[in-house]
Amino acid sequence: MGRIALVTAAVLIGAGLAGCGSDDSGSGTGAGAGSSTTGSPSISGDITVLAAASLTESFTTLGKQFEAAHPGVTVTFGFAGSSALAAQITSGAPADVFAAASTTNMDTVVAAGAADDPEVFAENVMEIAVPPSNPGRVTGLGSLASSGVTTALCQPQVPCGATAQQILTNARLPVQPVTLEPDVKSVLSKVKLGEVDAGLVYLTDVRAAGDEVAGVEIPADVNASTSYPIAALTRSSNTATARAFVDHVLSTEGATVLTAAGFRQP
Repeated sequence: MGRIALVTAAVLIGAGLAGCGSDDSGSGTGAGAGSSTTGSPSISGDITVLAAASLTESFTTLGKQFEAAHPGVTVTFGFAGSSALAAQITSGAPADVFAAASTTNMDTVVAAGAADDPEVFAENVMEIAVPPSNPGRVTGLGSLASSGVTTALCQPQVPCGATAQQILTNARLPVQPVTLEPDVKSVLSKVKLGEVDAGLVYLTDVRAAGDEVAGVEIPADVNASTSYPIAALTRSSNTATARAFVDHVLSTEGATVLTAAGFRQP
């Protein structure tokens, strides 16, 4: 079985700028209902998958499954904020698959001609993450408006930031964050380290963090969701394998992994 590789966004964008000379997101028409064909001779070589930070755990599992089904294939992941990844792709960074935490970011890539026929494969809602001891005594959204509670949010151009702002608007709640982070894992890290009393993150991130954080639910009537589209990139140098990975994410096996992580099916 191949080795899952994890690479940073900075490395990917550097490689993209060096190699620029080479050759409403609709629900698409991809054939994602079934799983990809095990051991197909056309599915070989390496692919790079750029994915939203909130997909880190689930996509790492899906990558291992895909490599096991296709011996010799290596899946390299770059996890970061969707807006940053979209900027990399439209700047020419070499990659084969893009999975975003927002249709808006996928729309940017599609409009640039770097992807087509994206398909939504999951949805996510938010939750308040607090340190296990809950030093800010956060009991709900209202606590975040207290001057004594320090809160971390994602930057507004990132899906987790836009979704958090929608929630605060729904609740008519003024919250002044002490930090705006580039992606949801960075917000979660601030909570884990006890640098803030609370952070607005995805439900799946609270679940993935285990006992390192505690979750405080957001009422359904003010909570907001985001959709996750995926597409093979038009400049992929390994189109068959890229499309097979997309099909795996869209398959029943992929849905099982994502649902277990707390994602909702679209």
